[in-house]
Amino acid sequence: MKKQLLISLVTALAFASSARAEVKPNALFSDNAVLQQNASVPVWGTAKEGEKVTVTLDGQAETTVAKGGKWMVRLKPHKAGGPFTLTIAGENTVTVNNVLVGEVWVCSGQSNMAFGFAGCANAATETPLANYPKLRRFYVNNGGALTPQTELQKGEWVECSPATVGGFSAVGYFFGRDIHKATGAPVGMIHSSVGGTPAQAWTSLAGLEKDPELHGYVEAVRKMEADRDAAAAKYPQELAAFPAKLKEWEETVEKPYQQALKDWKSETEKSKAAGKPLPPMPKPATPKPWPPALPGLVNARAGFPATLFNGKIAPLIPYAIKGVIWYQGESNSGAGKEYRTLFLRMISDWREKWGEGDFPFLFVQIAPCNRMMPELREAQFLTWKKTPNTAMAVTTDVGEANDIHPKQKEPVGARLALAARALAYGEKIEYSGPEYDSFKVDQNRVVLSFKHVGGGLVAKDGPLKGFTIAGPPPPPSRGAVHPSIFVPAKAEIKGDTVVVSSDQVPLPVAVRYGWTDVPDGNLWNKEGLPASPFRTDP
Repeated sequence: MKKQLLISLVTALAFASSARAEVKPNALFSDNAVLQQNASVPVWGTAKEGEKVTVTLDGQAETTVAKGGKWMVRLKPHKAGGPFTLTIAGENTVTVNNVLVGEVWVCSGQSNMAFGFAGCANAATETPLANYPKLRRFYVNNGGALTPQTELQKGEWVECSPATVGGFSAVGYFFGRDIHKATGAPVGMIHSSVGGTPAQAWTSLAGLEKDPELHGYVEAVRKMEADRDAAAAKYPQELAAFPAKLKEWEETVEKPYQQALKDWKSETEKSKAAGKPLPPMPKPATPKPWPPALPGLVNARAGFPATLFNGKIAPLIPYAIKGVIWYQGESNSGAGKEYRTLFLRMISDWREKWGEGDFPFLFVQIAPCNRMMPELREAQFLTWKKTPNTAMAVTTDVGEANDIHPKQKEPVGARLALAARALAYGEKIEYSGPEYDSFKVDQNRVVLSFKHVGGGLVAKDGPLKGFTIAGPPPPPSRGAVHPSIFVPAKAEIKGDTVVVSSDQVPLPVAVRYGWTDVPDGNLWNKEGLPASPFRTDP
C-alpha cells in the first residue's frame, strides 16, 4: 500500500512538473482573439525557468527566455487584417487560430455595462441583424481579489452572431458595432464589469494612496490585512482545538437535544390523540460549531477597495488596447463631492498601469432615476472637463425614473462611438451635446454660454424647460446661513447662448439646469445630442 502511494505521489509530481514546463499564454491569447492594430503588442504567459519562447504572427517572430516562470515578447505594429495564426513555441507549441488585428476596447463598470443585449429594448429587431464575425467579445470571469492577479480564469473570444449576441454587453455591442462600421476594422471588446460596485473597488491600492482624500479606503484595506494576519496566526490552534470543541458540543448539547426531541415527539402524539394544544418543539441550546475559516479565503467583497482592480483589471494589463468605455457611478451616488477626486484618480490609475499614455477613456453619465443625485452627474461632468482625452455620453433622455437599468442601450453605445470616432479616430464630427461653459448676469437675466453647440442649440419638442434661477441668499438669522432659493425659470435660445430669467428674481446670481434626480430638460444641439445637467453656483 505504501509503495503504491509512493508511486502515485511520484507520478503526480512528475505530471505537475511537466505541466509547469509547458509554455502557456495568457487566456486573452486564445482562438478568435483580436489584437490592437498599429501598436506594439505584448504577448505573455508562463513557462519553465530559462525556457526559450518564440511567438510568431504573420511572418514576424519574436523570441525571449522565461524568467521567474514568466515570459513576454512585443510584436511590432501590424495593420488591421486577418485571420492569422498566432503560434507560441517552447518545449511545446500552442497554436491560436482565427486571430484578427483591429481595434481593442475594454468595456467596464457596473450593472448598466453588464446589462446583456438580450434585455435591451430593441433586442428582438436587432438580434437577426447582429451578424458581425469581425466583432468579438472576451468576458473576464475573474472575481475580486485581495492582491493584484496576473492570471485570468478560463475565458474565450466569441464572434458576434445572432446566436451569440444575447450574451454581449448591450452597450458594448452597440458601441463595437458602430466602431466596426465606421472604421471597417475588426473590433474586440474585453468585457469586465460587476453590478452594484463603486469606483474605489476598481482603483488600485497604489492609486488610492496617491490622494489624501482617499486614504480612508487605504486604511480599510490595511485593517483588513491586519485582521487577516491575526486570524492566520490563530488558525492552527483553532483548527487543532476544533475536534474537542465539537465533541463537547455533541455531549453537552446534541445528546440532550436528541432526547428532548424524542420526548417532544411522544408528547406531540399524546396531545394530538387527546385533542390538546401541541407542545413547542425544542431547540439546541447552542448552534453546532463550524470549523474555523481558512484566513487566506477572506471574501473579496465586490465593493471593497481595490479588489475589482486586482481581480478583473490587473490581469488584462498590458494587453494592447485602443481605449476604455465605462458605465458606472450609481453605487457612488450620494458621494458626489468625493467622486470628483475618486473618478479622476481611477482614470489616471488605469492609464499609469497600462503605460500607453492618455488613451481614450469614454464614460456614460448616470441616467435619470430616483436616488441618482445631481451632484454625481456634476462630478462626472467635471471629470470630463478636467481630464484630457475623455468624453461623456449624456443619457438624460433614455432613463427610467423607477428603474436604474434603462433598456434603451443603443443610444448610449452610439454616443460613446461618436466620441471614439472623434477622439480616437480623428473624425471631424460633433460628439457631445451642449457643454455649459460660462455665464454672465445682464440686469435681471442670466446669459449662459456653451461649447459643443454644433450646428446650433435647439429646444427639443417645445419651449426650453428644466431651468431654475435664484437670487442672493437671504441674510443669516441667529447664526444660520440660508441657501439661495431656486424657482422655475423662463429660458430662451439666443444664437449660441441661453437667456434665463424669472419675474420672481429681479437680481439673479445663479442658474441650474436639470438639477434633480430625474432631470426633465430639452436643451440639445442640431446634431441630436442632449446637454448635460449643470449649475453655475459652486
